[in-house]
Amino acid sequence: MKHLLTLLAIVAVLTGCARMGSPDGGWFDDTPPRVIHTSPEDRGTGVGSQRITISFDEFIKLEDPQSKVIVSPPQLEMPEIQAKGKRIVVDLKDSLLPDRTYTIDFSDAITDNNEGNPMGNYTYSFSTGSEIDTMEVSGTVLDAKNLEPVKGILVGLYEELVDTTLATMPMMRVARTNGSGRFIVRGVKTGSYRVAALMDADGDYLYSQRSEMVAFDTTAIHTSCGPAIRQDTVWRDSLRIDTIIRVPYTHFYPDQVTLRAFALENTDRFFLKQERTDPRRFTLYFTYGHDTLPNIRGLNFDDTKLLVESNTRRDTISYWLTDTALVNQDTLTIEMSYMQTDTLGQLQLAIDTLDILAKTSYERRQRDAEKERERWQKEQDKRKERGEPYDSIMPTEPLKPKYNVPQNMDPDKYLTIEFPTPLEHFDTAAIHMYVQIDTLWYRSRIAVRPVEGVHRQWRIACEWRPEHEYSLEIDSLAFRDIYGAESEAVKRGLKVQSLDAYSTLLVNVEGFADTTNVIIELLNTSDEPVKRSHVVDGVAEFYYLAPSNYYMRAIIDDNGNGIWDMGDYNQMLQPEMVYYNPKPIECKAKWDVTTTWNPKALPLYRQKPLAITKQKPDKEKQLRNRNADRAREKGIEPPSRTKN
Repeated sequence: MKHLLTLLAIVAVLTGCARMGSPDGGWFDDTPPRVIHTSPEDRGTGVGSQRITISFDEFIKLEDPQSKVIVSPPQLEMPEIQAKGKRIVVDLKDSLLPDRTYTIDFSDAITDNNEGNPMGNYTYSFSTGSEIDTMEVSGTVLDAKNLEPVKGILVGLYEELVDTTLATMPMMRVARTNGSGRFIVRGVKTGSYRVAALMDADGDYLYSQRSEMVAFDTTAIHTSCGPAIRQDTVWRDSLRIDTIIRVPYTHFYPDQVTLRAFALENTDRFFLKQERTDPRRFTLYFTYGHDTLPNIRGLNFDDTKLLVESNTRRDTISYWLTDTALVNQDTLTIEMSYMQTDTLGQLQLAIDTLDILAKTSYERRQRDAEKERERWQKEQDKRKERGEPYDSIMPTEPLKPKYNVPQNMDPDKYLTIEFPTPLEHFDTAAIHMYVQIDTLWYRSRIAVRPVEGVHRQWRIACEWRPEHEYSLEIDSLAFRDIYGAESEAVKRGLKVQSLDAYSTLLVNVEGFADTTNVIIELLNTSDEPVKRSHVVDGVAEFYYLAPSNYYMRAIIDDNGNGIWDMGDYNQMLQPEMVYYNPKPIECKAKWDVTTTWNPKALPLYRQKPLAITKQKPDKEKQLRNRNADRAREKGIEPPSRTKN
């Protein structure tokens, strides 16, 4: 009986010890894991072992080691990293380099097994030589086009201070950026380096593909360090500060390296696909455009009956079938001659034979048309029986343009008309605009022009008068497409808003020479441009702004082509500079706003407002101070953060 009681007591104790969390009313485990032993020794020298074992005081978890754990110098063969109970075991597959400092940066991947208490950022290091390097280089990688933080890009150092190093030799030491685009390269030897960043697609630590995002700086950086003081806050509980202490530490420089990353467009040209969703046309798709359009030869039809449309990039080409007999032909066989990139990256002539099939067969289209005719005939028969007006001949389908006519018109905008098919006839004299003055309607002058670079779209410009009503009236038969479909009469009303509904913004731009081409863009809350203006005599002007909060971006248009241009690593050409105003600009109706902005006043990594930044910072793992809250409820002191 005595032995039985002893056994039950032991079981009860073990059960209590194994229970996760806390018993009802007890204390929580809020203490993070702690390293109690490493093999080889952390910051040890003369290390030759490729297996590293890190032991903790409790069971731990390792989150996503393949992406979160970074080994430097970079390993061409992926190391094996595993959490085993209270240990982490790292097996390096590459041979160790002589006289080299190695760092294994675990970031915030380590937590305890039961409560998920984060250990915080942890880095293990050792040296294969007699000394260990302790310098650090830190900074930020931003997308050059929009200053978005670039997460997960590799940042590396090079001792060779020459151009194109990133394309010829692997990085010497590496780190990976977090959600804020921040990086810290550790274990660096005192000296001078080049810094570069690479979104390494093939794992060779080389810039070997044009499509890889890359950032570089041709200016050398120099490592150094010095003593500094930081303030740490000790919290009594989740709401009250206990004390603020001053903690001495070593500050490493440089700590504000900023790299602007970009990815070149893939210019390799290949034929992607063909489609004929509309029986009246077929479309050819390529990965990239070319000055010369493909040469099409019809093998079972007359290719002179084609009308060609190409987009501005010339990578999507549509061929309209102008002959109804071809429209009714289910299969079109063509021989296509075009320029294609070969295995050496050079453009060579290629010839393909394609069978282009209509998505819906002619027979199926005929059946659908017959069903529609029967439905129409039944409707007319019902009308006839009821003594209502009816038709004896089914009308043809009219041409249906899309009229973009808003009810409330901005004084600086124009109307547009989009056509679903190419036109054979366009009668500008059939388009009329009337303006109401007092109670009478008067003819208003308009200009009708095709929209440059957009097929089958026309715009109507008018000298709009604020607070006046207008009527757009288009006669029937004004437009006829190549298939004979004609448009119906249209009448649309609109009103030009009062000038009191808008705001005006004048931006005095500082920090640039008078000869610099500067474009200012106003952005909405989605970081999309709504208006743009060139800086003239130091001022950018914006009129007819709807009441809203706007953000502002500046583009330094070095080549004067009116758009942002990316860089080219092979030519050591940096992308054109982009700046953001860190504060929104409030524009209200009837307001004239004047502001001054020096885009160079703040470093780039502090410019873009968080409100329009899509890449948000990583959510920081924090220790939960649940015991302080429980102690406050009980009116007692919380336990210290120690493990039994």
